[in-house]
Amino acid sequence: MSELDIRKAVKERYSKVATSQADCCGGGARGDDSSLVTLGGDVPVEASEVNAGCGSPLLLVTPKEGDVVLDLGSGGGIDVFRASQIVGEKGRALGVDATPEMVWRARETKSKYGDRYANVEFRLGEIERLPIESGAVDYVISNCVINLSPDKPAVFRESFRVLKAGGVFAVADITLPEEIPESARNDMDSWSACIAGALVDSEYRKLLEDAGFQEVQIEHVSDSNIGKYPFSYNSSHVKARKPY
Repeated sequence: MSELDIRKAVKERYSKVATSQADCCGGGARGDDSSLVTLGGDVPVEASEVNAGCGSPLLLVTPKEGDVVLDLGSGGGIDVFRASQIVGEKGRALGVDATPEMVWRARETKSKYGDRYANVEFRLGEIERLPIESGAVDYVISNCVINLSPDKPAVFRESFRVLKAGGVFAVADITLPEEIPESARNDMDSWSACIAGALVDSEYRKLLEDAGFQEVQIEHVSDSNIGKYPFSYNSSHVKARKPY
């Protein structure tokens, strides 16, 4: 499969999610989000309606007032809205998503609430080529999106670039305990369902370190099987730091 084929399949799936509330991640990779109900206060109901992931990246970090948080693949914006209330009006919460329908929906949600989310911004762009200034953010977060990228080294390099010195990369993602069959890697439905593009833990760690990150931690939150293929995957929390 070409990179173009993968990007097309992913965008088609998530444009449907944005417009019809179809299921993300194939319905099988959701993480328990209940512990985030009160984190950052209430979030727009419109954002919670487009919410799927494999963990809780905001539970991995402790942003303070005035910090800048960037969400990769921000979708309907639920983690961006949460982060905006944590960092306060002196901080900023940014979301980047490659699906125009997702960005439009998130911006529409923001506009409904007037100045309540004045520190929020959603930008259209690919996470491999972030429309963000270098050294501009304190935290890079993401929820079950990096596995969808056909060029993960670029995602990690870009994350490293936009972080300030000492900044933290903290994401929820699908990882694999071992390599999966080539037939699964070449299955387009499994790509857009968050599975076929997932990395083995050891490769995830290596690519982050190759990008310059230190203190890489990978914690498995839960594990599951896919009915279509006889192998397992993990919903994982991944955390790393850019050196000072």
